[in-house]
Amino acid sequence: MREFNNKFNKKTYYIVVWFSIAIMVAGLLIGNPYFREFRYGYIFHLGLVFILSVCLLLYPWKSTGILRICIIVVASIYFYTIFLLYPETKSSFIFLCLIPAFSILFFDKRLFYFSLILNCVSILILFRYITYINHEHQYIYLEQDLIGNLINFIASQIIIYFIFYLTNGRIEKQKLYYEQIQQSERLRISGQLAAAVAHEIRNPLTVVKGFLQLFEQESSFSPDRKANVTLMINELNSAEQVISQFLSLAKPEKNRVPDTVDVKGVLKSVTDVLYSYGLLHENRIELKVTDECNISANNIELKQVLINVIKNAIEASNVGDLVLVTAGRENNFVVIKVIDYGRGMSEEEVASIGTPFYSLKSKGTGLGMMISFNIIQKYNGTIHFQTSKGRGTTVIIRFPSL
Repeated sequence: MREFNNKFNKKTYYIVVWFSIAIMVAGLLIGNPYFREFRYGYIFHLGLVFILSVCLLLYPWKSTGILRICIIVVASIYFYTIFLLYPETKSSFIFLCLIPAFSILFFDKRLFYFSLILNCVSILILFRYITYINHEHQYIYLEQDLIGNLINFIASQIIIYFIFYLTNGRIEKQKLYYEQIQQSERLRISGQLAAAVAHEIRNPLTVVKGFLQLFEQESSFSPDRKANVTLMINELNSAEQVISQFLSLAKPEKNRVPDTVDVKGVLKSVTDVLYSYGLLHENRIELKVTDECNISANNIELKQVLINVIKNAIEASNVGDLVLVTAGRENNFVVIKVIDYGRGMSEEEVASIGTPFYSLKSKGTGLGMMISFNIIQKYNGTIHFQTSKGRGTTVIIRFPSL
């Protein structure tokens, strides 16, 4: 029920909703003993049908968490109202057992647990009412075997939970599989592009750079002209670095044997290198390592990852902010955290990190983080972002420890 990106899904949703509304209205009009008397209970029933119908019709346009909770709460009140108003309809007890099943359609774990707990508390209150307060004995079919009906209710909730557990697990696996496919597709496209860039650009750049190096050694050139030639060589070196990043995607070094890396030493080296870069932005880098942390990786590649992440944290920080880098052991993992208190990112921006040519920086290529993702995955690590707009970002990198 959360996906209404195409007309078919929305059309199907509205067909089901209007059919459900028609059934609820039919329950108000057809064979209803309170229809002509128009009692308070009937008015309450009518109001619930109206509120629930409005919530269901609005959901595709305002699919917020609050509206989902409202739908579940109003639907629960609706079914319990039907049960209490029409005690002759014995089948209404079945709907009370199935209330948590409706929340599964929203694919929201917290909403399901909320619905399950709410229904269990409500049914206990209902059984207490039937046992001690209901003097008219309207629910004889429940009173005759109250314990058995309570056991049946508990069993139904366990079955619904089991269905939710299997469904949610399968959805999580499909989501992970979809993300892996997306990442593989990104790498495939970038690899094809890398091969084209390397073939078409690198050879001409090498030729131009060779002639410029000869001109740089030419004694007849003035110092100013030599300075211009040096500047051109430096710019060509920058272009070669970008091409090398492409080539590392197209032809990753799979045969490189990983080393035992001291994470504390690598972090100390990286933060020392970026110390002056932080001063340019008036930011201070603070390093805290609580345990002896060793992982199996390549020292140079790990430095490349950390430089990318910490450099991004500095650039995302406000002037004068602190960038905190921590490392420690958690169970069988080494956990590295890079924390900044800058502008933060939205969910959409986080989802796009690692996409070729996607960058939040005006001059960024997006290749730095993409290569970092590839390196982390290569050594069985994970990277996770905790962030929100205006509240900074925490990058959490995990590697299996030695």
